[in-house]
Parts: sequence; structure tokens; C-alpha cells
Amino acid sequence: MELSGATASQLLEAMSSGATTAVEVTQTHLDAISSRDESVGAFLSVDAEGALAKAAEVDQKRAAGEPLGPLAGLPVAVKDNICTQGTSTTCASRMLENFVPPYNAHIVERLNAVDAVIIGKTNLDEFAMGSSTENSALKVTRNPWDLERTPGGSSGGSAAAVSASLVPFSIGSDTGGSIRQPASFCGVVGMKPTYGRVSRYGLVAFASSLDQIGPFANDVTGAALLLEALAGHDSRDSTSIDCPVPAYSQSVDQPLEGLRVGVVQEYLGEGTDDDVR
Repeated sequence: MELSGATASQLLEAMSSGATTAVEVTQTHLDAISSRDESVGAFLSVDAEGALAKAAEVDQKRAAGEPLGPLAGLPVAVKDNICTQGTSTTCASRMLENFVPPYNAHIVERLNAVDAVIIGKTNLDEFAMGSSTENSALKVTRNPWDLERTPGGSSGGSAAAVSASLVPFSIGSDTGGSIRQPASFCGVVGMKPTYGRVSRYGLVAFASSLDQIGPFANDVTGAALLLEALAGHDSRDSTSIDCPVPAYSQSVDQPLEGLRVGVVQEYLGEGTDDDVR
């Protein structure tokens, strides 16, 4: 099986069966970043040493028969407006180019707890204020499908990293479309969760009443697996919802018969009634 471009479920199965290891999976994706990201520009920083050390830890735990988290050994990229202890968080701004947070965001804690392998930080429009990832102060990210086109934004680096098969899934943030729009531009799965479903602790705020952290993935099941890991109550975020987290990945094949979708027609303008129906 080709590891680069495989889905999260395929990689988990391959590692669980012994067909590959977390170190091999991580190294394959690091090699993909080295060979392809120069033209795409999805990453602002890559922590190869830390990623391989985490992957080796996962392999050791698996060999010893110790319990593993549900995302054990899976590489994931994190948008660079989310705090990562000990590694830079720039918000794609020269002002924060040397800022190294003294703490982890809640979602980084969650990723570590489920044994995911954080492989690096992805590019964005500076302070997430843009929709093309051309407004980063550090570099321009390009659409992997056509390097002359934008990947969207502001989470363009996270979307492009998945689209270019540099990681099976990644983390973005969405205020007014910053996950959904680049997901559509890059042909990957992306979603903005319900407000309060994922803690914003450690996210550098743009508009706190709208900001939300969410997943990108190369298939729906991968996005559901990642959301399961990210979601949950956090007392450090006063808007965090204190309710159980559903097994999202177990319902992705649920039939849609009987589903009803509400549309606020006043937001759509004149002449849209027929399109809505």
C-alpha cells in the first residue's frame, strides 16, 4: 500500500496489522513534504525530530501491548495560529516570527493524548485575516491541483497539505469560511464544527464569537475520527459545550432518508427559491 495518500483508516489498519509502523508512516510523510512542499508551500515549520520521536514511542507501546490512542501513529499538521509548546506559533506574521508558546492549545493536548504525531505547522493568511493564503507575511501557499491557483484561506496551508498527500489530515480554524472554502478549493473534506464543540483555548483569536477549530481530511471518515479526538469540554474556554462526544466515525454511512435541511431564504437574495427547492 502506498502510505502517502492513504486515508487515516487505511493507515491505522496497516499499523495495527503490522504491515507498517508509525515510524515508517511518519518518515514517508516527512519525505513527501521534503520532495513536494517546496512548490506547494503548505508548511511554515516541520518538526521531523519530534515527529519521529513520537512515532517511535507509539511503536514501542504497540510492541509492548500497551494501550494506544485511537489516532496512534497518524501524522497531523496544525494551523500556525494554534499554540504548540516549545515550537513556534507565528500566525504567519513577522511580528510573531520568533514566538514560542509556553503552553499547548487544548486541541494539541488532545492530539498528544490520542497518540497522533504532530508533524508541523501550516501556513495561513496573516492572523487568519484573508481567504487565499496569499496574505501570509512568510510565504505564499499554492493549490496542489494547479500551482497557478489559490488554495483558498485562511487555512490554505492545512487544506493544501492534505490535498498534496503530505498528511492524511490536518487542523484549521474557521471564522467566516476559513476551513470550508479552502476545503472546497483543494478538493478535500473540511468542516466547521458547532460553536463550542471544540475548545478554542490556545487559538490566537480573530473574532471570538465566530472562531472555531475543525478538521481537514482526505475522506469523510478521517474527518470524523479527527473531530472525535478534538471535541469535548474544556473549562478553560467559557463557551465550551459540556456534553458527550458522539462516535462520529460510526455514523458516516448512516442513510440520509428522512433528513431535513433548513434554509434561511432571507440570506440568499431574490430569485433563489427554485434553486433552494
